[in-house]
Amino acid sequence: MLAAVVTVPCVAYAFSSLDELGDGVFRKIRQGLGITAFGANAVVLAPGVTARPHYHDEQDELYFVHQGRAEFRLPGETRELGPGGLCHVESTTPRVITSVGNEDLVLIVVGAKDGYVGRDGHDTDAAQLG
Repeated sequence: MLAAVVTVPCVAYAFSSLDELGDGVFRKIRQGLGITAFGANAVVLAPGVTARPHYHDEQDELYFVHQGRAEFRLPGETRELGPGGLCHVESTTPRVITSVGNEDLVLIVVGAKDGYVGRDGHDTDAAQLG
């Protein structure tokens, strides 16, 4: 089943799940949900698997550990995080992540550049929502 994308004038949203985004290590959340403002992916690593060491030219990344245990190796520090753990890595900082638990590691990775937009939320009428 593909992600459901709904667009109405001035209204757009999408739903999906990691299973709906396919199998394998790298699952493209951004593409699957039609996100254009930032990058979003899921990374699924079996126990003992190490992702490729990398850095970016411009894109900072935020990692959220959804399931399993992740070892983050960064210059000068190694840290293990479990479910609910967060790690922000600036673009040019080299990093490598290893699945160190007994179950698959599921990371949600959000990437972006050019900074914070600012607080631009507005109240809405809950009675008009599904």
